[in-house]
Amino acid sequence: MLKLYNSLTRRTEIFRPLKKDRVGFYTCGPTVYNYAHIGNLRTYIFEDVLERVLERNGYRVKRVMNVTDVGHLTGDSDSGRDKVEEVAKRERKTVREIATAYTKAFLSDIKSLNIRIPGTLAPATRYVPDQVALVRKLFGKGLAYETEKAVYFDVKKYGVKKYLRLSRQPLSGKRTGARANVVVDAEKKNPYDFALWFKTVGKFERHILRWPSPWGAGFPGWHIECSAISRKLLGQPFDIHAGGVDLIGTHHTNEIAQSEGAYGRPLARWWVHGEFLLVDKAKMAKSAGNFFTLADIKRRGTHPLALRYLALQTHYRSKLNFSWESLDAAGTALSKLNAEYHFAKNNLKRTSTSRKPAVYWTKFETALNDDLNTPRALAVLWEVLGSDGLAPEEKAALARSFDAVFGLLAPVKIPGNILNLAKKREQCRKSKQFIQSDALRKRINDLGYTIEDTPEGPRLWPRKPI
Repeated sequence: MLKLYNSLTRRTEIFRPLKKDRVGFYTCGPTVYNYAHIGNLRTYIFEDVLERVLERNGYRVKRVMNVTDVGHLTGDSDSGRDKVEEVAKRERKTVREIATAYTKAFLSDIKSLNIRIPGTLAPATRYVPDQVALVRKLFGKGLAYETEKAVYFDVKKYGVKKYLRLSRQPLSGKRTGARANVVVDAEKKNPYDFALWFKTVGKFERHILRWPSPWGAGFPGWHIECSAISRKLLGQPFDIHAGGVDLIGTHHTNEIAQSEGAYGRPLARWWVHGEFLLVDKAKMAKSAGNFFTLADIKRRGTHPLALRYLALQTHYRSKLNFSWESLDAAGTALSKLNAEYHFAKNNLKRTSTSRKPAVYWTKFETALNDDLNTPRALAVLWEVLGSDGLAPEEKAALARSFDAVFGLLAPVKIPGNILNLAKKREQCRKSKQFIQSDALRKRINDLGYTIEDTPEGPRLWPRKPI
């Protein structure tokens, strides 16, 4: 029985979907103006694991992810500039070229991490009519108002207590986001009211992307896209809305207010959030300049799946402090994991089974269903591969099944010359030519491989990540 922590109720609850065997699952996707940093990617890894665990529990999952290609302003406030357009101007390219290039880069990154592409990718620009319709609905409910510059959501009219249900943060902590070079809308009723629609006037007069609306030409705010897209593709309410903890205070809070204010029904039943990836104990962020991308990892010669392994070692609701040393250690463990699996898969020697595989099945399922406890589930996998009471084929079968969630196993390609050296060493060892055997071990080690003698035979794996 799957249990998930619900950020809305602050409790770990038994998961029961709206429909018996189906789950509607929405995840906030990238703003495609730059490469995703590895902090972003940690969130997408946890969401991928959640989808796999849901499927393992027998559910058919319909997963939707938005792609923000308009309306996400610098600073995440209503007073910045459109992130995608800013990059397009700087690089002298069209907005579409920028959005297409970084969407392609994002999909390449998640593929490298064995993150499955969601069933539906929904660019915000394809759903502008739905966003306009939602704003009109909010006007009809008396929850939206118009100024010369924009259309805003009236938080006080909606109800401050309701508005803060998810974040539980005081309104005094919400600022307009103003900077010295930005003119704030003086017609805004309250500093915490947020934009539903920006008019192409003033600083946005030359905004490239614009659509007609009852309030004049303009473009949608960042928050309205997720409300409109999720309702159109999943209905309202749907089962699970996921994202990073950084979205709780503003974006997800605003989504709930828009959707529930317009239709009087919950937006999603479960709100599930992944914690930050830190660098030197500070949040990784593009704006802070302390971020790394998957390309940075690849340039160091580290396999991308080392990052996935590193993420799985820590519970998704715990902060993870990133360092190159911890990534290297994860890469080494990943290589050994793959070597152990392939050794078990290719070892035809049978051993008597003192413990049935069902014991490990139960431990693994219990760990995952306990709010996605991947560190404990990983420990079960290592226990399986190190067990003296399981036959090699049983180890391999369990590892394959567990990896349907982990997504870590890959072909281990050991060069022929290394295999020949290992074979010669084994012959020397069996004939008790220990000096020659030790020399061959050293040679294998110098070439970047570790060889370990076991009762089932020698195990060989690359010290560098797969």
